[in-house]
Amino acid sequence: MEAADLRIIDLLREDGRISYTDLGKAVGLSTSAVHQRVRRLEERGIITSYTAQVDPAALGTPLTAFVSVTPLDPRDPDDIPDRLRGIAQIDACYSVAGDSNYLLRVRVGTPQDLEELLSRVRSQGGVSTRTTIVLTTPWE
Repeated sequence: MEAADLRIIDLLREDGRISYTDLGKAVGLSTSAVHQRVRRLEERGIITSYTAQVDPAALGTPLTAFVSVTPLDPRDPDDIPDRLRGIAQIDACYSVAGDSNYLLRVRVGTPQDLEELLSRVRSQGGVSTRTTIVLTTPWE
């Protein structure tokens, strides 16, 4: 991948609403050249979407935690992500190597909400959990 494409990707990751004109100025290309490069990056599946980043606290979910999950019975089918997919408080699900099978990032309002969520994850997922609560997020 060319250096200009990598720079365009970096700039779009910082600000997905940056104009093609400003992108062009930053990478030393014309507006139309940048537009074509972005379109090609989208067509190749390198840029997959543009999203809004929101403040979880402003949405009433200031408490973030990471929950490691392990199946209660390792012989069960590995469909934990499917069993947990509909739980709105789960922000992301990662398949991981190590002691656990999956790592969930969850966002809730209070410690009581987290306790209720963990109970739901255990029963709905058929898993045991280990939880780490985030104190601050210096960067993401």
